[in-house]
Amino acid sequence: MPQIVLSSGTVDYQDTGGDGPVLVFCHGLPMNETQWRKVVPLLHGYRCVLPTLPLGGHRRPMAPDADLSHRGVALLLGEFIERLGLDDVTLVLNDWGGGQFLVSEGKAQRVARLVLVACEAFDNFPPGPARAAAAVCGVPGGVWLLTRLMRLPAFRNSRNGYGGMSLRGIPDEIMDDWFAPATRSKAIRRDFAKFATSAPRRGTLLAWSERLRAFDRPVLVVWATEDRLMPREHGPRLAELYPQGRLVVIADSSTLVPEDQPERLADVLTDFLTRTGAEPAPPTG
Repeated sequence: MPQIVLSSGTVDYQDTGGDGPVLVFCHGLPMNETQWRKVVPLLHGYRCVLPTLPLGGHRRPMAPDADLSHRGVALLLGEFIERLGLDDVTLVLNDWGGGQFLVSEGKAQRVARLVLVACEAFDNFPPGPARAAAAVCGVPGGVWLLTRLMRLPAFRNSRNGYGGMSLRGIPDEIMDDWFAPATRSKAIRRDFAKFATSAPRRGTLLAWSERLRAFDRPVLVVWATEDRLMPREHGPRLAELYPQGRLVVIADSSTLVPEDQPERLADVLTDFLTRTGAEPAPPTG
């Protein structure tokens, strides 16, 4: 897997290559690029770049003094995009919504479009059902305890936790991969805790949200009808907040739309891209 050394540490990423428009996909806590494994193969003619951000599922620990707050990881994402020389990027978020802070921080010059798929927004950092887990991460040894609890099917499959993020169910091998780095590495657990406990206060989050109105480029908001983490009203509210926002609601899906409805999501995403001038590259050969 390719990697790049950034200011906070080394970041792994996948890159499908090609001459098509660039899509950068971000993941949730403590996930990695496999969150998009069902969607990327359906996006023919696009260059898909998938960084494994330091949200707890990363395989290489960050520097001990790295800023792994939501804002810090957003700025690291911006650094990643800049260092790879990516322009006219379509930034795609699911679950973690902090990538929007590139806009609120005035660092979204290379972002041509946003796609917000059932993600954190406004003051929903972290989402309500996840706040208990975030509190556990703030206790010494809390992340270690969480990784052990995730081995128990009753805990892993709880509808108030990761089990509620997908109607189809996340395969055990995928979930195991997401939690493996924190299970085996104390430094990764340190990073996990830093991020999981970093949500700003409600007033700060809402003030940052108001700055998003300045993003005058196309935004696709994709919300799920059966989502237990992201409030239903946040979908239309986000689409209204952005000057060029558009809402699509996908049925029979929870938060992880790439898991529950990958074909539908790929169709919606491709339609949005072509409508906004990001035509796929023609096939070669």
